[in-house]
Amino acid sequence: MSNLEQKINEDLKQAMRDKNEMKLSVLRMLNSTIKNKMISLRSSEEVIFTDEQVMEIIASEVKKRQDAATTYIAGNREDLAKKENEESAILQTYLPQQLSDEELEQAIRQIVSANEGLDFGKLMGLAMAELKGKADGKRVGEMVKKVLVK
Repeated sequence: MSNLEQKINEDLKQAMRDKNEMKLSVLRMLNSTIKNKMISLRSSEEVIFTDEQVMEIIASEVKKRQDAATTYIAGNREDLAKKENEESAILQTYLPQQLSDEELEQAIRQIVSANEGLDFGKLMGLAMAELKGKADGKRVGEMVKKVLVK
């Protein structure tokens, strides 16, 4: 079990003690998602995730919540959007701090200047490889476009 999984389990127990229903629900869902992913990858031996793999699962769940919140807002369901945003905020506490727009732009400018002449797709590949876990793919794409236009 990775350190991150242990922290999630400890926080789940603490949420039970504190009777924090929202956090408890989100952490149970996250534990279930991690276990389901392990089961789907298991062949005959036990699968143990690294912290990075767990972070990828968490990031995927955060993205699902953000997409759902956007959909709910479009459908005038502010109450459901608020719930999704709260769940997303709880999940984000287990992810590393995201780069600010200024830091992201600076990192992408360095990638673009070091690889002049490459097209958008190749630059995106390089940027995503370097910024994995530090910035959302959508933000990286928007920033690469912005830097290339200038």
